[in-house]
Amino acid sequence: MSLLRSAATVGGTTLISRLLGFLRDVMMAAALGTGPIADAFFVAFRFPNMFRSIFAEGAFNSAFVPLFAKRLEGEGEAAARRFAEDALAVLLLALVLMTIAAELAMPWIMLVFAPGFADEPQKFAWAVEFTRIAFPYLLFISLTALQSAILNSLGRFFPGAAAPVMLNVTLIGAILFLVPLTDNPGRALAWGVAAAGVVQFVWLTVSLWRAGMVLRLRLPKLTPDVRRLFRLGVPGVIAGGITQVNLTIGTMIASLQAGAVSWLYYADRIYQLPLAVIGIAIGIVLLPELSRRLRADDGAGASWSQNRAVEFSMLLTVPAAVGAGVLSFDIIRVLFERGAFLRSDTEATSLALMIYAAGLPAFVLIKVFQPAYFAREDTKTPLRFAAISIVVNIAASLVLFQYFGFAGIAAGTTLAAWTNTGQLATRLFRKGEFAPDQQLARRLPLIVMASAGMGAALWFGAGALAPFFENGLLVSIAALAALIAGGALVYFFLCEVTGASRLADLRRAFGRR
Repeated sequence: MSLLRSAATVGGTTLISRLLGFLRDVMMAAALGTGPIADAFFVAFRFPNMFRSIFAEGAFNSAFVPLFAKRLEGEGEAAARRFAEDALAVLLLALVLMTIAAELAMPWIMLVFAPGFADEPQKFAWAVEFTRIAFPYLLFISLTALQSAILNSLGRFFPGAAAPVMLNVTLIGAILFLVPLTDNPGRALAWGVAAAGVVQFVWLTVSLWRAGMVLRLRLPKLTPDVRRLFRLGVPGVIAGGITQVNLTIGTMIASLQAGAVSWLYYADRIYQLPLAVIGIAIGIVLLPELSRRLRADDGAGASWSQNRAVEFSMLLTVPAAVGAGVLSFDIIRVLFERGAFLRSDTEATSLALMIYAAGLPAFVLIKVFQPAYFAREDTKTPLRFAAISIVVNIAASLVLFQYFGFAGIAAGTTLAAWTNTGQLATRLFRKGEFAPDQQLARRLPLIVMASAGMGAALWFGAGALAPFFENGLLVSIAALAALIAGGALVYFFLCEVTGASRLADLRRAFGRR
């Protein structure tokens, strides 16, 4: 099954990137801790991280891939290249103007995105400075998204999936070599973010050249095709990035509580791993798959691909959510509790992670269901659902924050994700564009049962290994790794026994045709 093989390519590369990201975050935690410099930097870092997720992780593809692929298959490579060059010219002009405006208006923008910082002049000044330094990353990552969308349409998924590796490597380099030379680690890391944008852009420029798709810079011109791209793209980008929009809203509210921004950031980094490796990877690959099948009037094939995408994503996501919830304290303690990161920070961050874990299947299903709309060139419907989700997130976060502090923000984000997922699935079902087939209906409850059994095994295993988590970094990492590996073995054993998944099925799915 080419869908799963391609998803495995994207997911495996993304896993490498996220592991480097964890190393980066461990080093950040030791260098920054959870003080005012850390809060200021993480607010500044939220901007490029948000746009990286929105643009580079599939949302830009929602509009560009169907249109580019249509020209590539119907009119040939020259017409497809011309469309990409026209899109590049208009996008570049818009990004340059946006970057200039944002740099000038940054103090006022910061009042919106981190209102709680206004009461601390130094933290506010740092946040403005760091964001101004890092903001040009938006320009380069948006151009990188266009390049990645072209490569995805050509069936070359690896270069775009590998681009985030460049961000992590550059930031690790900044921590190792630039932070020791400055008196403000936040400023050094902000420069590292800006440099990473350039590195990623160059990487994909070379990848396009190797694919024989070199883009020339043209004068900006709003052709009919470009107008349609942006009509589809604007709601698609907003809908595709709804998780990041909700997290940004949470950051705004969290700035009202000292340390909350950092706690939510570190918890976010943990659950983003399975979201990226599973949900985003499948979403990126599923879009061109559905686009091709629908253009060939293969409705049955499109439905089969959608069902397998849901099944495979839940096969991996449900146990990941259970594991993150059960082991939240141990995960945070092992990965981050050192240097300026205290036990109280571990307790707060693990609580946020536990709440986010409850929403992990929903976060993934959003990425799996949205391509069904985008492949049909419908970006307005997901946008409407996204708007409702934002309202739910704001209302729930504001109300729950009054009673539970930062934990209420995490709960609001999780509730919004399930609301969005329910709307997407229900609309597809009512229109006859998705219905669980017999295999999915039979296996999904079994996946939940196997995950519950694994969760029980992890609970008892964590208690048995508790003393090892206090015996130094290497021992604690080994204990956590053994616990996770044991949980995985229990889970897949239960899947085989119950029929939730068969090893033979997975071998066939990933084998060569």
